Amino acid sequence: MLKGKKIVLGITGSIAAYKSCLIIRGLIKRGAEVQVVITPAGKEFITPITLSALTHKPVISEFFSQRDGTWHSHVDLGLWADAMLIAPCTASSLGKMANGIADNMLITTYLSMKAPVFIAPAMDLDMYRHPSTTHNLQTLRSYGNHIIEPQSGFLASGLEGKGRMEEPESIVDVLDRFFEEEAAETRTLSGKRILITAGPTYEKIDPVRFIGNYSSGKMGFDLAEECLRRGAEVTLVAGPVALHCSEGINRINVESCGEMYEACTKAFPESDAAILSAAVADFAAEEVSPTKIKRGADGLTLRLKPTHDIAGALGKMKRDGQRLVAFALETNDEESNAKRKLERKNADFIVLNSTRIPGTTFGSDDNQITVISRDFKHEYPKKPKTEVAADIIDELEHIL
Repeated sequence: MLKGKKIVLGITGSIAAYKSCLIIRGLIKRGAEVQVVITPAGKEFITPITLSALTHKPVISEFFSQRDGTWHSHVDLGLWADAMLIAPCTASSLGKMANGIADNMLITTYLSMKAPVFIAPAMDLDMYRHPSTTHNLQTLRSYGNHIIEPQSGFLASGLEGKGRMEEPESIVDVLDRFFEEEAAETRTLSGKRILITAGPTYEKIDPVRFIGNYSSGKMGFDLAEECLRRGAEVTLVAGPVALHCSEGINRINVESCGEMYEACTKAFPESDAAILSAAVADFAAEEVSPTKIKRGADGLTLRLKPTHDIAGALGKMKRDGQRLVAFALETNDEESNAKRKLERKNADFIVLNSTRIPGTTFGSDDNQITVISRDFKHEYPKKPKTEVAADIIDELEHIL
């Protein structure tokens, strides 16, 4: 379960620092991406060049990387990581972490970390048994940190071996099991089949021109990733966008409304739910010129015809137990328009967003939505589309 995970590996000044190379190899072998943060004392035991060669990333040690003011952001690292592993972790670093003494890049990164933290202590037995160390370990546990210690000692007392760093393979196993258990807890859509549309559609006028819109597809792709993360089998019907999705998503690329209609009506009967977030063109040219239309002295008149109503068609197809989520992007009278669409499309709820809210909808990384059903209305604040996707899927889970 480490594939694609981003791990910050903190290395402190312990003789066990050489084992960090084996930890890096183990993490990368299982598909993780590793960024090393090392203390100045740690560099006395292992060189950044060695670590950088293994991770293919520059090793971070100092706050400022150059004399020109370029600096490393511990806050960004805290947001980037899926987990932080500090191995080896000396008694000195344990004390600093427990008491918030942020005098090096590793400790500031730890204090900024939003992801789970795993700590593998490394010191001699007397230091490990000292009341100060015991107190610091208890404090760090109370903060929610995961302490990785050797599973067995060499003596009957069980103390011999305590303090030494756990073996690299076992440390990697701990992280692997953690993410496996976390994934099992979040696979709330396991066994469900979800159909999602995303992006714009392009309706040709001639070989080089089309009718389209500004949709980037970000909202739909974030919805697909969220459903996949929760264990669903996802089919993503994507219009022409420059976005990538996870390998586990069944992606069907289309260009026109007609192609999207065909893909959706084919996939929907086998789906438990459909989320129609694509910005589908409502009109297409009655006639498509086989050659490029040349500029003329007079204006150009285009006769348009309605395209397929994908939401309406799926609403008519919907059987008992299936769920349909439609989107409404409005410029005025937002709520009343959304409620009418809810009824016309036979949707279970509408995700309403408005072009009148700055920094949302087309091309933006943020969105602000209102979820409207026949029984309730839930308003959400402006937030990143990744978080909006989680809100929408939470709403869907309540009715699946």
